[in-house]
Amino acid sequence: MFSVEEAKLSDMEPLIELLTLLFSQEAEFMPQRDVQHTGLKMILEDPAVGTIFVLRDEGKIIGMVSLLWTISTALGGKVAFLEDMIIQPKYRGKEGGTLLVAYAIAYAKKLTCKRITLLTDTDNHAAQRFYKRLGFQDSLMQPMRLIVH
Repeated sequence: MFSVEEAKLSDMEPLIELLTLLFSQEAEFMPQRDVQHTGLKMILEDPAVGTIFVLRDEGKIIGMVSLLWTISTALGGKVAFLEDMIIQPKYRGKEGGTLLVAYAIAYAKKLTCKRITLLTDTDNHAAQRFYKRLGFQDSLMQPMRLIVH
């Protein structure tokens, strides 16, 4: 039976394993254990930065998703970026991902979040269909990046 809860620092190892899986299948990113540890720690230690949710099956972490917080001047309030959504492959298609993202959406609404934005690989049509089933829509805005080192 699936359950969702906020992640804790003690969940670090399974979270890193999930990010390794995620970044192995994304076009723009590569798994880097130390880098992922640093990023996760920054989120987990500061609720103002974001919240990570985990999906559990019989106590074992099998999925995760993050909401990272910022302010929108266009909307005059708190907004979120949904990131790092991943479910272990053998658990996909069993409604756990839907439960996990729906939980994150409800959490954001409870905090009066006005918008949730996410990115998918342009060729990841399955993910795009998944998010559309949960109410996400295509945006007219084009994402762009500048990597600053």
